[in-house]
Amino acid sequence: MKKIIYLFILLFSLVDTNIFAQNNLMILKLEYGQVEIELYPDKAPNHVKRFKELADSGKYDGVVFHRVIDGFMAQTGDVKFGNSNNSEFNLSLAGTGGSDLPNLKAEFTDVAHTRGILSAARSADPDSANSQFFICFDSAPHLDRQYSAFGKVVKGMEFIDMIKKGDPNTGSVPNPDKIISLRSK
Repeated sequence: MKKIIYLFILLFSLVDTNIFAQNNLMILKLEYGQVEIELYPDKAPNHVKRFKELADSGKYDGVVFHRVIDGFMAQTGDVKFGNSNNSEFNLSLAGTGGSDLPNLKAEFTDVAHTRGILSAARSADPDSANSQFFICFDSAPHLDRQYSAFGKVVKGMEFIDMIKKGDPNTGSVPNPDKIISLRSK
């Protein structure tokens, strides 16, 4: 009887882990292909919750990558001025807007800003993250414990690498790529 109970507990824990992992996977569709992102709710629970809320409600669909610096990162997520499907779309203001939701408090962790890491974009105020995020092309250790890293690209990084790069100094992209869709898997 004990063996059956242990077997049941083991089976349940495997199933439960798989369900938990599925709930923290996102699919980002780009013109170039599909990207799979794993979120880190144990590291940055509020940023993950906000990201999923905006993604699953379609707020990121049509949002441009307004700031892209080769060898550094691709920034997107301005759901107000950066959404090419929205009447308020204004490429010159993209990067200055956010959602109607309140800003998030910083959730700095031990997650290093390495290739593929998703992190919350913000102003100089550490507690000003809202909807914008960036994906690192390469390691950026100067961002560690300064920005709230909340996920990582686990499949399809080659499609992130294909995003149009902007001006080497400002990252400004004149004809930017956009998110086709972003949803929970």
